[in-house]
Amino acid sequence: MFTARLLLLTLLVVAIAGARFARGEDFPSEMVDFVPYDMNPVFTAEGPGHWDVKIRERGWVERDKDGYHLWFTGYDGTNTGTRLLGYATSADGLRWQAFAGNPLDRERWIEDMLVVKDSSRYVMVAEGREDIAQLLTSPDRIHWTRQGALDVRHTDGQPIEQGPYGTPVLWHEKGTWYLFYERGDQAVWLATSKDLRTWTNTSDKPVLERGPTPCDRYAVAMNQVVKYRDWYYAYYHGADTPQWKRWSTSVARSRDLMHWEKFAHNPLVENNESSGILVDDGLRFRLYTMHEQVRVRFSREASQGRLEQPE
Repeated sequence: MFTARLLLLTLLVVAIAGARFARGEDFPSEMVDFVPYDMNPVFTAEGPGHWDVKIRERGWVERDKDGYHLWFTGYDGTNTGTRLLGYATSADGLRWQAFAGNPLDRERWIEDMLVVKDSSRYVMVAEGREDIAQLLTSPDRIHWTRQGALDVRHTDGQPIEQGPYGTPVLWHEKGTWYLFYERGDQAVWLATSKDLRTWTNTSDKPVLERGPTPCDRYAVAMNQVVKYRDWYYAYYHGADTPQWKRWSTSVARSRDLMHWEKFAHNPLVENNESSGILVDDGLRFRLYTMHEQVRVRFSREASQGRLEQPE
């Protein structure tokens, strides 16, 4: 009788754990539970009379041995103003100093950027004008050379249809580059490349779609991919109205970069604090949000390992 009860209890525990996994409730708390910093915002645009009247969409935060680095998009606050690339540094990721030579490029439209260290150079993917994904490279984080628009193709080798393809996200592993991109914020696709120039879809169907939760029912775009304890995590933003008036930050995870499971309790952050970027500060994880002002949250629990970045 005791053995039968023990077996029944074990099966019940396994069933509950399986149900929690199916609902996405067993995401590590340090990846989903964040406390706002009480001195937010940590970085803002300079405002009227300056080149950066406002900050727009996704920026990028990197922590390195020499401190923290921030790339952001400033503009004049109008719908037609050119989106220009800015740069700032910080010793602690909380008190930032804008680069005196901002903007880094006064001519080219650069927004929604992501930066990866690749050997002796830095690689940036970003949106250009009309939301066309582009590649830039730099020897020093400051001087960037545009290498051209990304050449993305269907699985049969034919170019994808004309139109926007933006909010590019890079991951690099075992000699292969992975590119996540959205089209009109309606879904996210995945393509791969060996040379960062020609990209081929892994499937012509999206790997991350809108909904069914209200927070990303009307728009979705990926911000970042990290790897933690054998899982890939994608932090992404979504909109819950047809007019895209309210944005939020959410998370999903995957074993293979193609099949994603959304956290059951998304969004992580609401109130238009979107474009979330996760950074490992050595003790805890920080979640920076970028929309108009740069804010930061700290994981409530200490990290149980280190974040893996693109190789």
